[in-house]
Amino acid sequence: MSNYPTLFRSGSDLLHDPLLNKGTAFSEQERDALSLRGLLPPRVLSQDEQMLRVLRNLREKSSDLDKYVSLIALQDRNEILFYRAILDHLEEMMPIIYTPTVGLACQEYGQIFRRPRGIFISANDKGHVARILANWPLKEVRVIVVTDGERILGLGDLGANGMGIPVGKLSLYTACAGIHPSACLPVTIDVGTDNEKLLKDPLYIGLQHKRIRGEAYDALIDEFVEAVQRLFPQALIQFEDFANHNAFKLLNKYRHGVRTFNDDIQGTAAVALSGIYSSLRITGKSLTDQRLLFFGAGEAGTGIAGLVIRALVAEGMPEADARKRCWFLDSKGLVVKSRTDLTGHKLAFAQDAAPTADILSVIDTFRPTALIGASGKPGTFTESILRKMTEINERPVIFALSNPTSQAECTAEEAYRLTGGRAVFASGSPFRPVLFEGQTFTPGQGNNAYIFPGVGLGVVVSGSRLVPDEMFLAAARTLADALTQEELEAGRIYPPLTRIREVSTRIALATAEIAYDLGLATVPKPDNLPAVIKAAMFDPVYKSFV
Repeated sequence: MSNYPTLFRSGSDLLHDPLLNKGTAFSEQERDALSLRGLLPPRVLSQDEQMLRVLRNLREKSSDLDKYVSLIALQDRNEILFYRAILDHLEEMMPIIYTPTVGLACQEYGQIFRRPRGIFISANDKGHVARILANWPLKEVRVIVVTDGERILGLGDLGANGMGIPVGKLSLYTACAGIHPSACLPVTIDVGTDNEKLLKDPLYIGLQHKRIRGEAYDALIDEFVEAVQRLFPQALIQFEDFANHNAFKLLNKYRHGVRTFNDDIQGTAAVALSGIYSSLRITGKSLTDQRLLFFGAGEAGTGIAGLVIRALVAEGMPEADARKRCWFLDSKGLVVKSRTDLTGHKLAFAQDAAPTADILSVIDTFRPTALIGASGKPGTFTESILRKMTEINERPVIFALSNPTSQAECTAEEAYRLTGGRAVFASGSPFRPVLFEGQTFTPGQGNNAYIFPGVGLGVVVSGSRLVPDEMFLAAARTLADALTQEELEAGRIYPPLTRIREVSTRIALATAEIAYDLGLATVPKPDNLPAVIKAAMFDPVYKSFV
């Protein structure tokens, strides 16, 4: 995978190519050789000097949405400088380019729309999907993130406005794992929207009709997947923010024959399992001691439970017993076998228990060691629930994983205060450190960015034909093992984001090893796999063109 696209430009065309443009950083020699003399101000500025302008302009913005627009504008004109800013200031930038700000950006996508990014495929394009994908100018695509916009974070159906999610995810592939931006393709499949507000919005960018479903929908997705295999045969397809009924169906349909995974199901599962592994280092318990109570039985919750069950089975527990360690509450109460309203993905987790919607009685009966919030409903972890968890656990594990921040089941401050500082806490979106009774707690953020970029890099380097669950188990263990004792003592259950490239490199190595061990790799195994992985990672520094 080359570090730069093979196309070459000069003059004004070069300045309008974000993958090649360096702006005022073009040297005197480059300006002469590339017909840039006079097209730029006379002073040559270094990348570091350009960064000063970027940071000053960004930090003067009054809102996170304005900062998002500013960063996307930078990405549109100079991707190298954009990724330098992200990588050097990841803890500051990630909440802007991804959760929680990306949720608001998707809601306002029609209002803030400036330049298109990626490929839009609509229901009107049936029969022409391959021709549309062929319009993409960069042919060495290695990672595609695709959404149909029906379940954007915890915000629901945002239709074509959901393009902010693939764009943001692929930015993290580059920033966190070094996948070159020229190898990344964001795709939105627009089949309409059931969001009445968007249908009435004159600035909405998508099809203004209700969602198509059934055979027509399935045929369009089939056509897309087949076209990708033909045009970009080495590409990994990541399904993102599809509604539950389609997410599980598409994953099960393609996972055994296509290089694909669903991040909402598998990536979330791996980062949550890693958090559980890390919590065990704090509580002194073992995985086989755990009893997990899930709030929400959708993609995230059942995905986490599925991977936890695989981990328990790997430790010698019979699968039937492992399933009894994962109980679910949905909007209608406890997920039990006697209910007649359960959909396919919930049936596998139904327990042989009496139906009830009384959460405190469920906690009394099941005596969970951990609460896993994947409900998308803020405030679900009430004071009485958190205090009850503290009664039965010395160190209750509280994961409020719903995104964005406004949808979290509880805040970090609530978790620490209502458990007397005893909670082992993680959230899906970031919370600031909490001072409680003289002690500062650093909340863990169960950000999928710890998992999917490294897994993707491992798949790309090995050329793995498939993305099996074994890769996500390995990623979860690797992420937990990367946490230092000092970080644990500070209350962290995930490493700081400043270490994310190191973590992604480790996960890529573990993922690639799985591909070679399972006979899935299509690239011969090199003598020094770690060195090959590091060499494949894009470093956002300017290269000379002369």
